[in-house]
Amino acid sequence: MAYNPPVAHNIPSKAQPIILIADDDQTSRDDLAVLLKNEGYRIVTVSDGESCLAAYQRESPQLVILDAMMPQMNGFECCKRLLALPGSAYTPILMITGLEDETTINKAFDCGVTDFITKPIRWPVLRQRIHLLIQKHQLYKEVEEANQKLSQLASVDDLTQLANRRVFSERLQQEWRRMAREKSNLSVILGDIDTFKAYNDTYGHLQGDQCLVKVARGFQQCLKRPADLAARYGGEEFAALLPNTSLAGAVHVAEVIRHFVKALALPHPHSANCDHVTISLGVASVIPSPHLIGTELLLQAADQALYKAKAEGRDRVVVDASMK
Repeated sequence: MAYNPPVAHNIPSKAQPIILIADDDQTSRDDLAVLLKNEGYRIVTVSDGESCLAAYQRESPQLVILDAMMPQMNGFECCKRLLALPGSAYTPILMITGLEDETTINKAFDCGVTDFITKPIRWPVLRQRIHLLIQKHQLYKEVEEANQKLSQLASVDDLTQLANRRVFSERLQQEWRRMAREKSNLSVILGDIDTFKAYNDTYGHLQGDQCLVKVARGFQQCLKRPADLAARYGGEEFAALLPNTSLAGAVHVAEVIRHFVKALALPHPHSANCDHVTISLGVASVIPSPHLIGTELLLQAADQALYKAKAEGRDRVVVDASMK
């Protein structure tokens, strides 16, 4: 592979982009590596397809340059296997080939390459194509990160970092269907901080927010299984979703939460029932029916139990058994 040496040129970037070169010809591989290093890229070189796949998983490059004709595993097969690896969806792959007939071109794009270039290679053309492919990859990553942030904003309560009510409702529907198939209990806990308005009036909203955060931490820490979900249900109200959990098990979790909040010992001199912050909780449980979407009934049952806990003096767990 013969090139005219380029003028050294560094591409401005937040991080030095990594380019993985797979070529069984050492001279071609080394020449290209030198040229691209002069452009400001970090270069990883390998001599065969298997090594390319291993290096990709190890290095997570922003671009892969594949020689089409390599022994054992050619560039076409390597490209297919590379694109099957986790996280490779947006990785551009540039194939170098000595052929430019329609069959070869179709084969290259059919296996998933982003672009290809034919030999003999003209350095100015290759340099610009690589630069554009790197930019494209960086743009995809930025868009992906932005989408992830938007998704998080749409699903997480900003103050407590618990799931928000929308996510809780969606998961409740999903778990209802799953528990109906498994014929297993689905339990819900609704909890409300006692006389929270008086707490806010006494200490101010900033201190009130800190109280909410600490109680939210209790809800999160008291749920031990991956499938359990803690959520901020609204204002000073929290919810826990417990799939595969009996009524007795849900009551136990609710009591653990109640004791956690009480152990915080947050002073509340104007509370109607205690000189510290407490929480009342309502619990409901049911084995869902595949023929009945009863999530609203389950929530109503937990809410009625919560209302009863408030009416009976607060700082307690009350069960609603109407769903049985």
